[in-house]
Amino acid sequence: MNKPVLTIIAIASATMSIAAIGMEDQQAVSDEVITEQRVALAAATDGMGFGPQSPRDIDAAEGNNHRAFSSAPAVTEMMLCDIHFHENAEHKGGEFTTYAGNGNGLGYGTGFKYSNELTGAEMAPIDKKIAESEHGDLVPGDTIEIHFVHSTAQATLGPTLGTCLSDAIGNPQLRVETVVAVLVSDGGVDFTEMAKIQEINGLNQLPNLPNNLGTPIVYAGSTTGPGYNETGSPFQVTWSVRPNVAKLDINSIDAWIKDNPFGENHAHGVRNLVVNPDLLSTIN
Repeated sequence: MNKPVLTIIAIASATMSIAAIGMEDQQAVSDEVITEQRVALAAATDGMGFGPQSPRDIDAAEGNNHRAFSSAPAVTEMMLCDIHFHENAEHKGGEFTTYAGNGNGLGYGTGFKYSNELTGAEMAPIDKKIAESEHGDLVPGDTIEIHFVHSTAQATLGPTLGTCLSDAIGNPQLRVETVVAVLVSDGGVDFTEMAKIQEINGLNQLPNLPNNLGTPIVYAGSTTGPGYNETGSPFQVTWSVRPNVAKLDINSIDAWIKDNPFGENHAHGVRNLVVNPDLLSTIN
């Protein structure tokens, strides 16, 4: 499907891994590096009219960014267009408040982890590598943040967030239904069932999207990903972030990445938590 080239590049860079850079030093960067990235983000957005950004602390309602846009419709009125996940939670709050560390400065090794304890059976090692990439793989006990992206455009299922856009509509509304999960080797939910896609009333839908993970925190934000650590995202997104963590069968993640319509085969990096109040909306 033909898309506006510049738009595809911009939106895809927000969520796809920085694989083209190659294997970077995996040692955690200093606090000063993260501070410098936040200063650069503030400078790049100051007075430029950017709307509220993501990810954020969902337990903190304050924000000074009043760039208004309409909340996206309910998912039952929108088309599912993309599913992908990030290693560690991009958002902070609820049951995912344990900081993973600064990471490599490019989105890997950072974010937030499940804050509660797992049993020995849930943490039992497995004998295969899951979602292996140049940034490592997933093991029992790892946290992921799953983004179920929906669009009001006549969207398709396919690789990258470009599938959520359309030449016919220049400003589709976007909604991300968000599930934070911890991977377990015993007793977890089957992700292939959670991510099962069904056409309902002519729209691609997720009939098994969890509704038992607490009342979602809904707020106005943007696309995410480490490509926006030092520049603002221009995309407007309605976020719906569940505060409680799902326990997912790690083997079902393996099954899904081997057979999904989005070309997903690894966990993506995370954007630094946005803490500048001028880049955050107020959560009502």
